Amino acid sequence: MRFPLVLPALALTALAGCATVPKPLQGDYAATLPSQEGAAAQKVRWGGEIIRVDTEAQRTCFEVLARPLDSSSRPGRRDESGGRFLACRAGFYDPAVFEPGREITVTGRIDGSELRKVGEYDYRYPRVAADVIYLWREPAAYDRYADPWYPYGPFGWDPFWSRPFGPPVYIIHSHRGHRH
Repeated sequence: MRFPLVLPALALTALAGCATVPKPLQGDYAATLPSQEGAAAQKVRWGGEIIRVDTEAQRTCFEVLARPLDSSSRPGRRDESGGRFLACRAGFYDPAVFEPGREITVTGRIDGSELRKVGEYDYRYPRVAADVIYLWREPAAYDRYADPWYPYGPFGWDPFWSRPFGPPVYIIHSHRGHRH
């Protein structure tokens, strides 16, 4: 009778392990987005995609396109935005590592705002005095030749599992507009 109870408990434990927030990002934070008006000195955990990195003599500032965070505090969908924000932290963060397009999550306190241009538009960026700048690893590229299931799939041969040479590609040559 105990066996049926063990499986649901193991499944819940496995699922809870998948949504773990990294230790430096754990804590209680305001549920606001950069696009919302926030109170000064409010403690926040925001994340998104790096747009630009400005290194100064004593600190580094990140311009970030905010994204909603998932259950592990990683920036989520690329087609959603929560506005933009600046995150500044003392020290040098190499722009070659923290390059545009990389995902970061920041914790800290709102310490004002800064007016900058986005194209020709004047945009007011909330500025975060960051305690943590967490750079997320880039997703690994799938290597089908390193896949132990390739080309068979987990249940034996399955032509839809791997498509060893990809879907068929048809090249249609059009001679419209060309003179011979």
